Amino acid sequence: MQSTGKPTINDVARLSGVSKKTVSRVINRSPLLNADTRARVEKVIADLGYVPNVQARALALRRNFLLGLIHDNPNAQMVMNVQAGILESIRDTEFELIVRPIDRGSSTMIADVRNFLERQRLYGVLILPPVSENEQLADLCRELGIRYVRMGSTMLDTPEHMVASNDSDVVTEAVNHLIALGHRRIGLIAGPHGFRSARERRKGFEAALAAADIKLPRSLIADGTYTFESGLAAADRLLDLSPRPTAIFASNDEMAAAAMHAARRRGMSIPEDLSIIGFDDTAIASHIWPPLTTVHWPIISMGRSAALKLLAEFFGDDQGVEEPSLFPSTLIHRASVAPPREG
Repeated sequence: MQSTGKPTINDVARLSGVSKKTVSRVINRSPLLNADTRARVEKVIADLGYVPNVQARALALRRNFLLGLIHDNPNAQMVMNVQAGILESIRDTEFELIVRPIDRGSSTMIADVRNFLERQRLYGVLILPPVSENEQLADLCRELGIRYVRMGSTMLDTPEHMVASNDSDVVTEAVNHLIALGHRRIGLIAGPHGFRSARERRKGFEAALAAADIKLPRSLIADGTYTFESGLAAADRLLDLSPRPTAIFASNDEMAAAAMHAARRRGMSIPEDLSIIGFDDTAIASHIWPPLTTVHWPIISMGRSAALKLLAEFFGDDQGVEEPSLFPSTLIHRASVAPPREG
C-alpha cells in the first residue's frame, strides 16, 4: 500500500534497496559511497520528491549541523587559514561553522565555553592553540559528549583528537641552515610565554646551536608576542647589541617582517648584513622584499583534516582515524638568507 503522506527516508531506502544509513550518507554527501549507489539513491530521492527535514535530523542527532572553532590567538592570518581548511571540508554539506574567540586569561573561561557549547549544541569543535593545551577544555568536551579535535605544535592527545605539526624539528632544520652558511651569532625572537608553539620553536632553536657547540648568550633571545609591534621591539633589542647578530630566527612571519623593518631603519641590507628566517609562510613572507625564507606551516591542511575527523562518524567512517594527525612543516628557501659578511 502506497503512503499518501510525504515521502520518508524509509521510503527512499526501501525503493533504492539500501539501508537508511546509506541514504543518510547520500544526503550528507559522504565521500565513502561509490558512484552507482549514489546515483541510484539520488534518482529515487528526485522521483519521490523527498526533502530531508534538517530540524528533525538535528533532533535525532541531538546536535545541530554546526562545527565550532574556539581560539584565543593574536595571529589573525592563522585563524583565517584554519577557517579556510574547515570550510573546504564542509562545502556542499549542511554543516556551518561558528567561530568563537575566548579569553584564556579569564577566570570564567571554562564556564563561558560550557555555556557556548550547551547553547549551540555543536556537532563538533576544533580548539586552536594555545587554548588547545588546556586539559580542562578537552575534559569539558568529553563530559558534554561533544566531538573535539585539538591543534598544536606537538601531539597533545590521541590521534582522533589531534592535528599537530613538528615545530621543534623544522626549526632545528632552519637554524642548521644558518649554521651551515657560517652564522655563529644567531638571535631568536621568541613567541609569547604560555604558548606551546613558542616553547617548541625555542627548543628546536636551542637544539641546533647545542649540536653545533655554539653557546647561546641570554642577550641573543628577545621575547615577542607574535605581533609586528612586539617583533619590532625585540629586533631593536637584538640589533642594539655589540657585536650584533648576523642572523635572526623569528618565531612567526609577523615578527620576522618587523625584524626586517628594524634592520632597514638602521640602514642595514638584507641578507648581506642580516639574514632573517620566519615561521608560518603567510602571505607577508612572499610579499615583502626581499622575500622571506620561512617555515611553511600546513595550517589549511590541518584545518581540513580536523573537520574531517570531526565528521568521520557522521559520514559513516567507522575507522574514525583515517585522517593524518601529524603534518610536517617544511623550510621554504627565499632571498632573506645569505652567508655572513667576512670580518
